[in-house]
Amino acid sequence: MSGQSRQRHPISAADYLSLDALHATQLSRLRRTVQRAYDNVPLLRQRMQQRGLAPADVRSLGDVTALPFTVKDDLRDTYPFGLLASPMKEIVRLHASSGTTGKPIVVAYTPRDIAVWTETMMRSYASCGMHDGDIVQIAYGYGLFTGGLGAHYGVEALGATVIPAAAGHTERQLMLMQDFGVTAVCCTPSYFLHLIDQAQQMGIDIEALPLRLAVMGAEPWTEGMRRRIETEAGIEAYDMYGLSEIIGPGVGIECACRSGLHVFEDHFLAEVIDPETLERVPDGTEGELVLTTLSKEAMPMIRYRTRDITAFVTGPCDCGRSLRRIRRIGRRSDDMLIVRGVNVYPSQIEAALLRVEGTLPHYQIVLTRDQDLDRMEVQVEVAPAAISDPASDSQELQTKIAHSIESTTGIHAVVRLVAPRTIQRSEGKARRVIDQRAM
Repeated sequence: MSGQSRQRHPISAADYLSLDALHATQLSRLRRTVQRAYDNVPLLRQRMQQRGLAPADVRSLGDVTALPFTVKDDLRDTYPFGLLASPMKEIVRLHASSGTTGKPIVVAYTPRDIAVWTETMMRSYASCGMHDGDIVQIAYGYGLFTGGLGAHYGVEALGATVIPAAAGHTERQLMLMQDFGVTAVCCTPSYFLHLIDQAQQMGIDIEALPLRLAVMGAEPWTEGMRRRIETEAGIEAYDMYGLSEIIGPGVGIECACRSGLHVFEDHFLAEVIDPETLERVPDGTEGELVLTTLSKEAMPMIRYRTRDITAFVTGPCDCGRSLRRIRRIGRRSDDMLIVRGVNVYPSQIEAALLRVEGTLPHYQIVLTRDQDLDRMEVQVEVAPAAISDPASDSQELQTKIAHSIESTTGIHAVVRLVAPRTIQRSEGKARRVIDQRAM
């Protein structure tokens, strides 16, 4: 592609459609998707027939609420290809999530699915200011995980330079950032923190590098962690949202305004429901995100319950995009821990820790049971000075942290201070919780 034909800031007209045009596109694609799934996916056809529904009953966008939900267990129960709506000869790509229990989640793509994925990833990167002059290092895993190749195709479509570094080999990652003049990085937030730590250990000043932005996803992270990353690296950090069952990364992204994540509604119909009643909640009210794919051929998802907790952001965005926004995903309903009868989320612990000066954004929650009583220990890395100070000062810091956790969660935690780089780093998603209660 010649320099004259490349766009430095590509604009997608789909991001700025009028609401009438957007809704017409959504309805047309929804009707087509439901018909395709009904004709080719026995599980969905059976569930619709049980409800007395046919594809022709979808006459408006509001009619989607009559359709049955899809959940992650449906993908496991029909492993590997039971939810395919395309014959295998039309499938050009298979991905799978590793998962922690049971069978992996398998997802499939036709050539058109790959094209849609590439488009949404390109639009994502353009939304947060990436352009064809950037040199982009992708530190997600390549392979069955959707992150690496999804990011790769989007950056290439944008016209930027891709460095497919993959996950791990942190010293080499830093060498590439220095030697290749990297201006943008795609990875998980926990891994970027690890890059910062390793750079400090190697005497590399990340702030002096050309790096100007990072696009991060694949795990929840707090505003406190974003501020820590931006301060220590001298960059802007953007949150991207996606999940393999829907398409991979590229379902939504923050724009330069960073006031919520724009969902690419021409391809994904979003709802927020009460996870108990399963009814829609008003805009601005927190609930579980439900997504329906509008363009997916190989494996259309109808009302997929993501388990991610969010809310629609009300009002227009200053960027001018007509796409609705959701709040950043801070937690998942299935990440909830029940400790002595109290609901606790790892994101609450993280927020409590980052409010205490001297702590580092690396922690682990260890749950045990002593004489039928739950015990929560929070291991947290602290600045070297906190470890070397007299015991009284360390005790004061422990007390502050414990108080911050208790005031946030209502649970008393045993706090253990550990030296920097003590807690094991992850090259992918961070493992925040070790639950030993059933062991």
